[in-house]
Amino acid sequence: MSLARARSALSAQALLRSGQLEWRMLALLVALAIVLSLVSPYFLTISNLSNVLDQSVVTGIVAIGQTFVILTAGIDLSVGSLVGFTGIVLGLSFARFGMVGATVIALLAGAAAGLINGTIITKGRVAAFVVTLGMMSIARSQAYVLSGANSISSIPAGFGVLASGTLFGVPINFIVLVVLYAVAWWFLTRSKGGRILYAIGSNSEAARVAGLQVDRYSIVPYVVAGVLSAVAAVFLSARILSIDPIAGTGLELDSIAAVVIGGTSLFGGRGSIIGTLIGVFIMVLIRNGLNLLNVSPYWQGTAIGSIIIAAVLAERLLSARKS
Repeated sequence: MSLARARSALSAQALLRSGQLEWRMLALLVALAIVLSLVSPYFLTISNLSNVLDQSVVTGIVAIGQTFVILTAGIDLSVGSLVGFTGIVLGLSFARFGMVGATVIALLAGAAAGLINGTIITKGRVAAFVVTLGMMSIARSQAYVLSGANSISSIPAGFGVLASGTLFGVPINFIVLVVLYAVAWWFLTRSKGGRILYAIGSNSEAARVAGLQVDRYSIVPYVVAGVLSAVAAVFLSARILSIDPIAGTGLELDSIAAVVIGGTSLFGGRGSIIGTLIGVFIMVLIRNGLNLLNVSPYWQGTAIGSIIIAAVLAERLLSARKS
């Protein structure tokens, strides 16, 4: 068999496994929705379903960047703090630069933080866990410093349209979420850059020997994660019309959970953005169901943490069996 045919066969097998996993996750999502509709009469109400869509936006946006990072066998613990930090930058920029200018500045701040993460990890050969943990502390600290530990409520009224507005009856923020996932899907499945990210996650040294631009494409996911954290901050601020330095706390856990539940391997090289989207909805439905069942918020962290451990263990066992 020629090298080209071998690559095509391996790609086909990878797509088949990915598709099978996505169908299993979709079945789990449907089953979860059916169970919640049976145990709670409020689950299928219009207001609750709208709330589910609204809650999926911020977590879903952050999870896209986390997927890019985890596909390269990395991890980004700073995304939650970057939501808080870029949100404060956004709020402080409104008065001088207006809505568009403030949004651009917030996106640039997220990109800069992501670039710092990716550069130190890639060029400095420092573990992603350590670097992003440090950035998590720095970003949260700067959010408090810049805001004086106070919330920012002087937000232009028109900014709320991003969260409350609709287009053909569909919330604008959810439309943006779908568009972002469509772009991410195209990049990962149809572009050269997407194939390189998978190659880096599978075996970075082999990718380097093959002549791929490993360093450049190892930095890109962290920049994407930083920018999307800022995008999430924009929609979170528009939803509550207030910006708090504590915003985004716990989003790193939720985004990692969504990505892992969606079938992306923490060891890199395997996963899909569609699986992540399904994982986001599973996460949101679990939280929504726990709230509808009046489960104490203190127990919800236990539930989410248990799900992460179970998902990683299942992925590890399946990987060992396939090997």
